[in-house]
Amino acid sequence: MSSPSYHPSPTCQPRIIIHGGAGNITRANLPPASWHAYRNSLLTILRTVNHSLLTEPCSDNQPIGESSGPATALDAATHAVRLLEDDPLFNCGHGAVFTRSGTNELEASVMVSNLRPGGQGKGYIKRGVGVMMLTHVKNPILLAKEMLVKGDDISEGGNGGGAGGHVQLSGEEVERLAGKWGVEKVEREYFWTQWRWAEHLRGLEREKREREQRERVGVYGLQASAPERDHEAWAKEVEEEYLPQGTVGCVVLDCYGTLCVATSTGGLTNKLPGRIGDTPTLGAGFWAEDWVEDVPAAPAAPALASAALSSLASRLQVQGSPLAQLLTQSWSKGLRDCLPFLPSLPLRSSSSSSSSPSYTPLPLTAHSKSEKPQPARRRRRAVAMSGTGNGDSFLKLSAARTTASICRFSTPSSPLASAVTRVAGPGGELQASTGQRWGKTGEGEGGIVGIEYIEDADDGDGKEGVSGRGEVTADFNCGGMFTAWVDKSGRERCKVFKDDY
Repeated sequence: MSSPSYHPSPTCQPRIIIHGGAGNITRANLPPASWHAYRNSLLTILRTVNHSLLTEPCSDNQPIGESSGPATALDAATHAVRLLEDDPLFNCGHGAVFTRSGTNELEASVMVSNLRPGGQGKGYIKRGVGVMMLTHVKNPILLAKEMLVKGDDISEGGNGGGAGGHVQLSGEEVERLAGKWGVEKVEREYFWTQWRWAEHLRGLEREKREREQRERVGVYGLQASAPERDHEAWAKEVEEEYLPQGTVGCVVLDCYGTLCVATSTGGLTNKLPGRIGDTPTLGAGFWAEDWVEDVPAAPAAPALASAALSSLASRLQVQGSPLAQLLTQSWSKGLRDCLPFLPSLPLRSSSSSSSSPSYTPLPLTAHSKSEKPQPARRRRRAVAMSGTGNGDSFLKLSAARTTASICRFSTPSSPLASAVTRVAGPGGELQASTGQRWGKTGEGEGGIVGIEYIEDADDGDGKEGVSGRGEVTADFNCGGMFTAWVDKSGRERCKVFKDDY
């Protein structure tokens, strides 16, 4: 189902960023051939969805090009994630990892930044939803999208298409609704891939070895403790194999000024059955919101300069100082003619009595009679972000919502890029949350991608010529994070490490 039709006037240049997983990625466990496969897939998806944002809609039930107008953020973000779900390279959909019991349990979520996309038309009452413990839904992101849109469906007495007012549903009940809503379902075998199954078996064998090691420690009293042995095994594994522990996601700013984040995952390799991660949990692995804030107006530059010079002149205690001479010489009149904000400074001459002050104090005023302080300007701000990595750490910190709160409630206001680094960057809150376990278990590892949008609220009513600006950001604290985005100049970018591969 596509999002409802909107026809507000465009307000900004669309932006998009997508990501794969993050974690113990190194050049040793990501050879060039693998990197090129990931890169080609990410850039192909990026190119497809970005084209729809600029020119025509993309909807999973409506072919691209069937109707006019650029795609909405909701349609674009969910379409990008659907394409990622269909690619076995990524830990979601067809490429999802296995639980300890050898099953697949999938999760997905979607959220928009405001109730009324583009400031006009029908909005989404639920704003954000999560679906989890899915075993038969081919594309979990499409189920999440349906649940969001159905939240406004009043055809059945306002019960959200059968989902009521719930924003999170799991298991058999939500899969029953998927069938009712026409979301495609498949047999469990669809999610099986040789690569993920081999990871699953290696993980079980590793757990067996570690269990036997702990038993030997107990019987023979070996010096090395069990946790130390576990950490050694994990560190060795880092060198040999990239362990998927991450969500895929997409954050989009459409031309109407609406942000949307969409995410999907299979979870952690060999997770316990029934484990629910950060991906479908609002505020943990994803978040989007907008607000209006005051921007204090700075005093006019002439007023500031006049006050500063007057204050400086009042501090000239020494007769005949170079600055005093400069300001009292006859040619200073020409300087003031060019720079009218310079004050007239009637300093006393050098022939004045030495017992009297060497200056004439001037009243200090920030504004002249003709200048009035400017009223505070108001602006609309919005952020949306998706996290990837060790989901349990994101859950413990409510990482995505914490990042948004830093932006919204800091004084002075913090840009999203700084907030993302503070939470997910090296030495940030995710890393700090692990204490002495950092680098030993995979805890705390991850990254966040996002988009920040700023628009003058007083003009944000869709009038022609109104413009806002979107900024893409990303940071991570681990070996690498698969990321692709379109930069300000329109160039497609893709990276996995801080530097180029």
